[in-house]
Amino acid sequence: MVIRSDGAVCPTLKRVKKVDYDERLYQVYSDARAVAPGAMATWMAAFSRWLLERRPLTIVDMGSGTGRFSPALAESFGGPVHGVEPSERMREVALREAAHPAVKYLPGRAETIPLPDASCDAALLYFVWHHVGDKPAAALELLRIVRPGGVLLVRTNLSDRMPRLWWYAQFPRAEAVDREIYEPLRVVRATFEAAGWRWIALDEVTAETARSRRHDFERLQKRALSTFEHLTETEITEGFAAIESALEADPTDGPVAATADLLVFAHP
Repeated sequence: MVIRSDGAVCPTLKRVKKVDYDERLYQVYSDARAVAPGAMATWMAAFSRWLLERRPLTIVDMGSGTGRFSPALAESFGGPVHGVEPSERMREVALREAAHPAVKYLPGRAETIPLPDASCDAALLYFVWHHVGDKPAAALELLRIVRPGGVLLVRTNLSDRMPRLWWYAQFPRAEAVDREIYEPLRVVRATFEAAGWRWIALDEVTAETARSRRHDFERLQKRALSTFEHLTETEITEGFAAIESALEADPTDGPVAATADLLVFAHP
């Protein structure tokens, strides 16, 4: 269930299908959703602001996907890093393309993490929370595996703080679809606090997402964003054609940056 910022349950969510990363997305994800070195450094610095000062740190990268963050977490914070991912094919890509001596990729879900109690100093969920089926159970499970005094970092969109992505203009329904997928801040915060997590902060992190709109468009065409799983083929075809026309009409182009929300909780 997703609740709007006004407290009402969104009635169209029943029509939003669950995204299956084993079906197609695993083939394009690591390329289309790659994090540029500069942006990765920005994110590691943001995480470092909230993590414990001592090193090394044991971290669970929950929903690690193709491993785009796991090796960098190990390099930045020492590891070991446990990349837990439910999609078998995403894990296969991670093992092939993002192997690291301090990273181990494991099958599992946020509701059933295959790690012992109090075994991690921190947990990261980067664009994962909206995929979790039983959120209260996941919040409790994360509390179980993080040590007292540890930190939970949740990078997610929020329905009452949605980003204004430049390509939304060419996809009339995309922003509405995305808004239905995500929850408002108060609901996300309440779920974690009910499980026993202590709210620390909402950190706004600005990072470059693409070197140009043209580059961003090339990646969008791979349809690695789960947004496209909820649009019709006609909407996607027309939207991409509209972007192409807009880019041709405006020869000025430059880096694309976005400000993202990072929610920070502590294990009391």
